[in-house]
Amino acid sequence: MNPDGMGAGGPGATSGINRPAVNIWLLALIVVIPTFMEVLDTTIVNVALRQIAGGLQAAVTDSQWAITSYLAANAIILPISGWISQRLGRRNYFLLSIGLFTAASALCGISTSLGEMICFRVLQGLAGGGLQPGSQGILFDLFPKEKQGSAMTIFGVAALLAPILGPTLGGFLTDTYSWRWIFYINIPVGIIAWIACRMFLQDPEYLQQEHAEIKKHPTPFDTTGLSLLSLVMICWEILMSYGQEWDWFGDPFYRVQTLTTLCALGLGALISRERRFAHPILNFKPFGRSNFLVCCLIIFFGYAVLYGSGVILPNLLQSLLGYDALKSGLVLSPSGLFSIFTMIGIGIAMSRMVDSRILIGLGLLVLAAGNFWFSKLNLEVSPVHFVWPRIVVSMGLSMIFAPINVAAFNYIPVEMRAGAVGLFALIRNEGGSFGTSIIQTILDRREQFHALRLNEYLDRFNPAVVSYLNQMTSMFRGDNYGPVLSKEMALASLSNLRNQQANGLAYFDCFWLMGSLCVILAFGVFLMKKAVAEKGAVIHAE
Repeated sequence: MNPDGMGAGGPGATSGINRPAVNIWLLALIVVIPTFMEVLDTTIVNVALRQIAGGLQAAVTDSQWAITSYLAANAIILPISGWISQRLGRRNYFLLSIGLFTAASALCGISTSLGEMICFRVLQGLAGGGLQPGSQGILFDLFPKEKQGSAMTIFGVAALLAPILGPTLGGFLTDTYSWRWIFYINIPVGIIAWIACRMFLQDPEYLQQEHAEIKKHPTPFDTTGLSLLSLVMICWEILMSYGQEWDWFGDPFYRVQTLTTLCALGLGALISRERRFAHPILNFKPFGRSNFLVCCLIIFFGYAVLYGSGVILPNLLQSLLGYDALKSGLVLSPSGLFSIFTMIGIGIAMSRMVDSRILIGLGLLVLAAGNFWFSKLNLEVSPVHFVWPRIVVSMGLSMIFAPINVAAFNYIPVEMRAGAVGLFALIRNEGGSFGTSIIQTILDRREQFHALRLNEYLDRFNPAVVSYLNQMTSMFRGDNYGPVLSKEMALASLSNLRNQQANGLAYFDCFWLMGSLCVILAFGVFLMKKAVAEKGAVIHAE
């Protein structure tokens, strides 16, 4: 590749794009900014649901649709982004996605009702679905094969830091300014990204030829496939968002059972349809490659751990330890800096022909170690005790991201790559939805379990309980409360203490379960094929 980073005629090639001379690293930065913006919006809203509900005069439970609508729309577009890109041209589709995402963000910020918010979040999700696969495909084309680890390092900075920083940034903006600023912040970033991509980005020759061929010989649109995909994704997202609230399969109104049946039947029909249709909107052929299939499983559960811990850790800090949004952010933020340094180191290791399987397995074990460290904490520790295990967790995820992307697409032919990138992005995002939902279910169930177990020790014959109640009763009597009220307040204090301890134990159980899952996932690397970069080529080991 020439010093100016002039284009790629195909993945890993070094010629074929006609664009103004621009450094390849600057162009890579321009491309990943929209991805960071889009991934950020999958988590930044989580901490502001109550404020959004109040501002729009809606019920808090209904405000959950601000998240569900975005995720459902995003999930529908992600797997078909390759198909759309081939028809519109990747550059045109990328620019269209940035423009619509920015406009939808502005509309979300000025929403006056929950109905408007949901509509604009759907538009935002549809537009955002083209950003991740688009930027990832562009990076694969920009960098030669021996530097694709570096390309995925850049992409990983956006895809990993965004969900890490999302809740913190959302809490800060909401507390300091208004919930509307979690949407307004996208406007200047989106405008700058659109202008930069418009100036410097062009499609490589092989995509231009492919687009021209499709225009000459258009293929029929897979309307049935899109309808089935929409059914599956909508049912899945509603299940993930409301399953715990509806008590999952204990739902007396059979909503969960109905949605699960529709999702399963729709998925079966979708797979059957797409395998027989000549021009499917969703290509399942990449799953026939063992590396891609195993990497999909690892990234699905890896992102479940990332989003799961991203949800429960801020809640733990704020609900049980009394931290505000800023203090919680100070606890979580150092991990982002360590993530960047880790990904840079991994990029260097991959450029020196280190087997991706080794880095993935090691990263999963580091991720497990960080979660096990969390599980050993208690509610009496200082903030710094949460900083270091969070750093270890983030480093583990950073070690996984670039190698798993290279390993996943290493055996995918060029003509299948666009569809495979969309599928991989979909699975990665849906792993986050799964983790957010399941971790809340586990948390609630474990809290009930620990509360019942703690009740076994809270009786009037336990000397510690008697001593505590006597001390608290005396304290309340000293504050001039009557004897009856003082005793009732002492009992209420004991009940609150029990609930706090049960809640804390439940949180730490969740970290232990996530650590155990990471250990199990580490064995998946033995099912993958080896691939290392050497002299500008990828060596495939069967």
